[in-house]
Amino acid sequence: MTDAKIIAEKLLQVKAVALKPQGFFTWASGWKSPIYCDNRKVLSHPYVREFIKSELCNVIFEQFEAAQGLAGVATAGIPWGAMAADQLKLPFVYVRPKPKEHGLGNQIEGDCQPGQKWVVIEDLVSTGKSSLQAVDALVEKGIEVIGMVSIFNYGFPIAQQEFEKKSIKYYSLTDYTSLLALYLEKGIITKAERSILEEWRKDPVGWGK
Repeated sequence: MTDAKIIAEKLLQVKAVALKPQGFFTWASGWKSPIYCDNRKVLSHPYVREFIKSELCNVIFEQFEAAQGLAGVATAGIPWGAMAADQLKLPFVYVRPKPKEHGLGNQIEGDCQPGQKWVVIEDLVSTGKSSLQAVDALVEKGIEVIGMVSIFNYGFPIAQQEFEKKSIKYYSLTDYTSLLALYLEKGIITKAERSILEEWRKDPVGWGK
């Protein structure tokens, strides 16, 4: 299986993660957070990109051998899903947050057939809302979603609970806990700052208020 610490080191190498233990970033959801993970930066670094793509493929091959296709969650999951599908020689589609308001009105772009077994690909998972919207769209089309794989996971209990409710088998290459352990080991953060970052995860909604 993938070594979460090695993946965290790769994200650190390309500066895909920014930290503000004494401040915060504002997410699209409005949440205030002392961390911001932008895996899109990895796409600009060929060797790290290739490594992470291969690790995604390893997890898919080992854990979801029955997969008949990969579905990327728009937009950040699209390149990773497409690259993994190319390497594994599997069909690929991507799933929009909602159907288009013009043209064919598609929410799922590409070809997939009812009864097929598919795996959803994300770049990162926070609350799991966008991921599960994609799952719902695929299920509505008659697809059997047998699992999900992401690069990074914040480890919020709400996401895990929602995946369990829908019986979604989920794997992430690395996670928040592994990232903080690495940063502490390298002296990027202090023990006090790690405590602050761990406290945020307990109550991300109330952080910064």
